[in-house]
Amino acid sequence: MRKVLSATLLAAIVSLALAAAAQAHSPILFVHGWSESGSLWNTMIGRFEKDGWAKKELTNWTYNTSQSNATTAKEIATKVSEIKAGTGAAKVDLITHSMGALSSRYYIKNLGGTSTVDRWISLGGPNHGTSTANFCGQASCVQMRANSTFLNELNAGSETPAGPSYATWWSPCDEIINPHTSVILTGAKNTETACITHAALASNEAVYAQVREFVR
Repeated sequence: MRKVLSATLLAAIVSLALAAAAQAHSPILFVHGWSESGSLWNTMIGRFEKDGWAKKELTNWTYNTSQSNATTAKEIATKVSEIKAGTGAAKVDLITHSMGALSSRYYIKNLGGTSTVDRWISLGGPNHGTSTANFCGQASCVQMRANSTFLNELNAGSETPAGPSYATWWSPCDEIINPHTSVILTGAKNTETACITHAALASNEAVYAQVREFVR
């Protein structure tokens, strides 16, 4: 009887340990970029689910990409609060593509995100501007231009305010972010990818594997 109980107890302990390990990660909010939608993240979300993240831990949504990134940052604040309430998590991870880096950084720096974000990721974000934004007159595009008032204020002081861990991925073949190195942030873990397109940063399997390890 003792052997049976011991084996049962051991199995229960192992099961609880595995469950705890599976829940060790933070829920994730995905933020798309200009002229994109939440569906950009379908491939990555599917991979996270296969790797142990629950559906309720993976949130993507579609916002108006023509509006100011400061306005989108307020939407991010609302989403973060909803995710925390729905999951019981103290913090969330933010995975962003392209312009999504700017609104999420604004949230972290100006709207209390330093205490609610665990890990922040930029995939091809125009963190120091991109020349392609010069051909668009929308509020968000003007903010993406190099040396815009928005970017100068966002990058003033520390580019990576204390609290979250930061990481960026940038491609030497990115056709949208010019210069490519605009993505790089001081204080972040900056990774150069293989020669892939701007859009592929959100679906490339190798990039996903690295992102997964960063947020795990």
